Amino acid sequence: MTTVQRLAILGSTGSVGTSTLDVVARHPDRFEVVALSTFQRVDDLAEQCRRFRPRVAVVPDQTRAAELRARIAGMTTEVRVGAEALCEIASAPEVDSVMAAIVGAAGLPPCMAAARAGKRLLLANKEALVVGAGLFMQAVADGGATLLPIDSEHSAIFQCLPEDRSVWAQRIDHLLLTASGGPFRQRDPATMSSVTPEQAVAHPNWVMGRKISVDSATMMNKALEVIEARWLFGLEADRIRVVIHPQSIVHSMVVCRDGSVLAQLGTPDMRVPIAFGLSFPERIETGAARLNFLDLAALTFEPLDAKRFPGLQLAWDALAAPPGATAVLNAANEEAVAAFLDRRIAFTAIHQVNAGTVESLASRLGAVDSIDDLLALDERARREARSTIQGLAA
Repeated sequence: MTTVQRLAILGSTGSVGTSTLDVVARHPDRFEVVALSTFQRVDDLAEQCRRFRPRVAVVPDQTRAAELRARIAGMTTEVRVGAEALCEIASAPEVDSVMAAIVGAAGLPPCMAAARAGKRLLLANKEALVVGAGLFMQAVADGGATLLPIDSEHSAIFQCLPEDRSVWAQRIDHLLLTASGGPFRQRDPATMSSVTPEQAVAHPNWVMGRKISVDSATMMNKALEVIEARWLFGLEADRIRVVIHPQSIVHSMVVCRDGSVLAQLGTPDMRVPIAFGLSFPERIETGAARLNFLDLAALTFEPLDAKRFPGLQLAWDALAAPPGATAVLNAANEEAVAAFLDRRIAFTAIHQVNAGTVESLASRLGAVDSIDDLLALDERARREARSTIQGLAA
């Protein structure tokens, strides 16, 4: 008899959240949705509440709470407010598994809460590891949590490795993260300054939110994934590499000590890694199209062009800097991407803001021993980035 898994989905109205609910809906005997949250899509959250009947729904402020209560009047779902409520549902005794799909550093506190509470933590929030780094991994160890990566690249690597984590470092020569190259893989680097937000969010393979789509266009998403992989798999930064694979069929590879290469392949559909995380160590139906090799014209791989994607190198630069530098990079990037989407800076200025902020603060980092230290550093980096943005926009 299958045990029902009780889920909290943080960021349920985003692309990962909606894909998670799609998988859950296919297996009503396996999953119960206990809690959902959104940052601003109240209408979408209300519809999810009507369909999945969670015990709790979380929104960021009282205005949205009043709006949601009005839309789900007559239902038993309790509406809670704020960051503290996210941490409460992430660590609640009635929750078995937490899908962490909140974008940005705001996802770190509830991820830490879930880790400390020993939950099955399905990590789609890169920033928990990019910002939290060793502190986050220590919380996972201390709480006895089960950490399962949801990013397609990290899930692919995880699927290629044995369950015994103690042998990973001995067996792996290096990891190869694949990158689609985004919408500008073949664009002349000299023309990148004229890229518009509409062009940057038009990813050729994946359906994603606006922020992560811009990150894919700059290759910053891959920089963050390099940092994430360093902590997830316990490898030195120089054992993590990136290759462009435009078809997004090979989701990443493990190159073993003996020269063997293990890869996970599939159609570019986030429901596959989501379902793997939800059902691990089993596998369940996802709704994703099956891969037909006879329909594939070719699988190609290309080196990275540093002139077109200068931001990728910042991953190794930040990992080589004192602890906290990766948190600085993440904060700067969030501010820079927001400014670009608001048309306040040019596309190429995103890298200028990121590199400048890391260079400015990396030599002045103090001890980072707690989540409060990380959040303070995050705010410090944001102030520095905003100052740079203001100068560029003037």
